[in-house]
Amino acid sequence: MRKKLYHGAAYYPELWNEETIEEDLKLMVEAGINVVRMGEFAWSSMEKEEGKIELDFFVKVIEKLNEHGIETVMCTPTPTPPIWLTHNHPERMFVDGNGRVMGHGSRQHICTNNAHFREKAAIITEEIAKAVSHLPGLIAWQLDNEFKCHVSECMCETCRDLWHQWLEERYGTIDHLNDAWGTHIWSQYYHRFDQVPQPVATPFLHNSSLKTMYQLFSYEKIAEFSDEQAAIIRKYSKAPITHNSTTFFHVNNERLYENLDFASFDTYAERKNFHSYLFNCDLWRNFKSGRDYWIMETSPSHSASLESHAAPHQNGYLKAEAVAAYALGGEAFCYWLWRQQRTGCEQPHGSVISAWGKPTVGFENVKEVEAVRKEIQSIILASTPLQAEVAITYSDVAKAFLKTEPHDGLDYRSLVIDFYEKILSAGFHRDLIPENASLKGYKLLFTPFIHYLSEDYLIKATAFVENGGIWIVGPLTGGRTAHHTIHTDAALGALEEQAGVETLYTYPMDGTESKGDFMGLVAPLSIWSSVFEPKKAEVVGRIQDGISEGHAFITEHKRGKGKIVMLGSLPVGDEGDILLKKCLTHYAEEACVLVKTDVSEGTIVAPRAGKMGEVIWVIVNMDGKGGAVTLPNDGKDAITGRIVSKGKCVIGPYEHKVIQF
Repeated sequence: MRKKLYHGAAYYPELWNEETIEEDLKLMVEAGINVVRMGEFAWSSMEKEEGKIELDFFVKVIEKLNEHGIETVMCTPTPTPPIWLTHNHPERMFVDGNGRVMGHGSRQHICTNNAHFREKAAIITEEIAKAVSHLPGLIAWQLDNEFKCHVSECMCETCRDLWHQWLEERYGTIDHLNDAWGTHIWSQYYHRFDQVPQPVATPFLHNSSLKTMYQLFSYEKIAEFSDEQAAIIRKYSKAPITHNSTTFFHVNNERLYENLDFASFDTYAERKNFHSYLFNCDLWRNFKSGRDYWIMETSPSHSASLESHAAPHQNGYLKAEAVAAYALGGEAFCYWLWRQQRTGCEQPHGSVISAWGKPTVGFENVKEVEAVRKEIQSIILASTPLQAEVAITYSDVAKAFLKTEPHDGLDYRSLVIDFYEKILSAGFHRDLIPENASLKGYKLLFTPFIHYLSEDYLIKATAFVENGGIWIVGPLTGGRTAHHTIHTDAALGALEEQAGVETLYTYPMDGTESKGDFMGLVAPLSIWSSVFEPKKAEVVGRIQDGISEGHAFITEHKRGKGKIVMLGSLPVGDEGDILLKKCLTHYAEEACVLVKTDVSEGTIVAPRAGKMGEVIWVIVNMDGKGGAVTLPNDGKDAITGRIVSKGKCVIGPYEHKVIQF
C-alpha cells in the first residue's frame, strides 16, 4: 500500500558546493519537496578517469537528504558518456540518417548499441547499485534519461550488423524477406541479409518495409538496453525501476515498460495544451496496470533552452496540474528542476530556486502544490481511479508506420491527441491503452490511425464486440500488413469480413470537396480515407459531393451482442467536431456508458472508487476560466466535510473540489 503522495524535483548536487547543498536542503523542506531524482548526467563526476569510480559523494548526499525527510530516486548516468569514452572514437558515436557522426558535448551522442559503451555502462551501473542500494533513503531507480529524445534511429556500423542479425531472426530466410517486402520493385532484390541497407539518405524514398522495420529494430534495441540495466540493478536492489519517457520520443513505450516496475513520463505542455497533459496521464496510467505512474519532470513555470522558451504558467495552473495528476492515478509530481543551471544549454529553463539561491517566479506555486498534496493525500491514498468504460488504443508501432507514410504531413501523436480531445471535452472518463492491453471492463473501444492491426488485436477486439462491446475502427486503420505493404485480398485485409464491408476505394479526401452526412449532421471529410460498400453492414454515414458521392464512410455491423462501426474518413472543422462528438455520444449511449458527466469544457472530473464502494469525483478546472458540472446526487465535500446538494456545482479558475457520493 502507498504511504504518501510524492512531490519532488530533479537535483544535481555534483554541480554545487557543500554550502549550496546545505542551503538547498533547507529550501526543499520549506517548499515541501519529499523526493529528489539525481545522478542521470553525472557520469564524469562519478568516473572522471576510466576505471576510477568514486561514489562516496552521492552516498553522502542521499544520507543528508534522508536526514531531512527527503527520499531519493537514483538514476544511471548513461545518457551523457564522459569524454574519455568518446574522444577519438567515432565508431562509438551516433550516426544520423544523413551519415553525420555526432560529436561530444550534448547528450545521447553515443550509440547505445556499441559493445564498448554497453560494457562501460554495465560497470558504472553495477557500481552505483552496489554503493547505494542499501541506503534507507533510496526508494526507486530511473534508467538513463529520456531514451531517444534528441535522436532516432542510429546508422552506425554496429547498428548495421545488428540490423542484419535482427532481420535474419525475424524473417529466417532472405527469400522470405524479399517476398514480404516485394523487393523486385525498383530492383531492390537482395541475395543476402548483409546486403539490406539501413535507411540512410537516398535520392527518393525508401521501401516502406525497410524504413518501418528499421524503426521497430531501433525500438527493440533501446528496450534491450533498458532491460540490461534493470537486470544489473535487480542483483543488488529490490527498489522499483522506471524510465522517464514521452510519446515524442522514438521508442515503443509498451515494450520499454514491459520489464520495468512502474511507468513515468516528462511533460512540458503549456496551459493552452492542457488536454495534451491529460492525454499523458490517461496513457501512462495504463502502461503498468495496477501501479501508479509518476510525472518525473514538469516545469514549475516554463521550459526553455538557449534557443527557445515556452509561455510561463499562470498562477494557480501548477496546482491544477498536480491535482489532476494525483486524481488520475499519479503517485508523484516532480519538477525539472530544483536549482537553475548556471551553465550549459538549459540555463534559462524554469526552476524552483534560481542559480543565485532565491525563489523563482514559480516558487509560490510549488508551495501551493505542497499544500494541496497534503489536503488531498488521505483521500487519494484511500481510493483508486474508477474503471473507465471508454478506451482509445494507443500504439507506438502505429507511430512508426505513420512516420514512414505520413501522406501530407500527418503526425500520429497529433492525430491521436486531437481525437482524444473530442472524447475528453464530451465529459467521458476514458483510458488510453496500449495495443496488448486487456479490454475487460470497457464498453466502447476506439482504434483510430493504426495502419496495421495484428491478428491478435483483431481476435481480441472481435471477442470484445461479440461479448457486447461497440468497436469504432478508423479512420486510417487496417490498410497495411505487418511488413508495411498493402493487402492483396482486400483493402483492409481480414478486418473487412469482420466488419461486413467491402472497401471500394482508398484515397485522400482533401481537396475533393467531399462531405459526410451522419444522423443529419454534415461536415467536410479529410485525410486518406476508405469508401465502403456494405455487405452485411448497414450504412449510417454517406458521402455528399466529391468523387464518391452516395457511398458510405460510416457503417455498422452487428456481431454477437455488440457492433463494429467503421469510420472511413475524418470529419474536420467545427462541423467535423460536432459530427464526431455526435458519433461518440450516440454509440456511448448505445453501449450504455455510464461513467460520464456534463462537465463544461476546460474542466475535468476524475472519478475514483473508495474502499467502501463510495464514488469520489475530483473536479479540476484546467483552462483558468472556471466551469461547472451537475452533481447527480447529494454528496459530501471530502475536504471541508460539508454536505453538497445535487445539481449544478460551480468551480472557479484553476480551483478543485472533491465530492464523495
